[in-house]
Amino acid sequence: MRRLLAIVNSSAGGADEEVLARVLAVLAEHADTVEARIGDPAELPGLLAGHPKRDPVALGGDGSLHCLVAALAERGELGSRTVGLVPLGTGNDLARGLGVPLDPVEAARVAALGEARPLDLLRDDDGGIVVNAVHAGVGVEAAQTATPLKPYLRRFAYAVGSVIAGTRTRGLPLRVEVDGEVVADGRRRVLMAGIGNGRTIGGGTPLTPDAHPADRLADVVVSFAVGPFQRLAYGVLLRLGRHDARPEVVTVRGRRVRLSGPPVHVNIDGELTGPYTARTWTVEPHAWHLTLPADPA
Repeated sequence: MRRLLAIVNSSAGGADEEVLARVLAVLAEHADTVEARIGDPAELPGLLAGHPKRDPVALGGDGSLHCLVAALAERGELGSRTVGLVPLGTGNDLARGLGVPLDPVEAARVAALGEARPLDLLRDDDGGIVVNAVHAGVGVEAAQTATPLKPYLRRFAYAVGSVIAGTRTRGLPLRVEVDGEVVADGRRRVLMAGIGNGRTIGGGTPLTPDAHPADRLADVVVSFAVGPFQRLAYGVLLRLGRHDARPEVVTVRGRRVRLSGPPVHVNIDGELTGPYTARTWTVEPHAWHLTLPADPA
């Protein structure tokens, strides 16, 4: 029987107590489980240190998973402790792309009984990590607009924020380099630049629909669609995962991605950070393990 540490971030909102009780009951049925509640992600390193023999399970969304993996990285335990995930956030993008059930009870069974699979992550030049995606440009503006709408619209808030942001942005003079090759030179304005380890952002928007977090490569999309009609077309096709067919959209794959230009905020796994004038992300292949549904026989 596995030994698990079920972590609930009380400050992150998410599921109600009834759902949490059902999830914890399922975990306890199939594994030796200890529940822990924290009020701040800064408590995670100490919590992990206090339960060194248990594999942690994040009961939350992409942000909660990001904080847990970052804490394991800080402790040097990415290779020794398998992470479980019960998606209780508004976006749950990494879970969607990897086939983790969005039903909390089914996800709890997977966390207790599933198979540990190796996954890549992105690490920046300050040691920060990305488990799903990072992007700059109109997507950040959309996230900023969507944030106050989340309590009312849940995962649809990002779609509404995208429409509002798309009508008013002018783009950014960003330089984008992938494995040393220039994709955007900083003279042509960029509507959006995204780096995907996972496939979707904002609760299901397929920014990098062909990405997979175990293929040792990052998928990069750069949109130069800054004209009014181009912005509209890009927004519609982005929601459908067909934006890469537009002539003003460039998609490439690589192991090292650098963004530079004027100070910009970036969205990392659903959380806003920055501003930065330059940032580099490098793929770390198979750097951590996540419990996923077992492959069918």
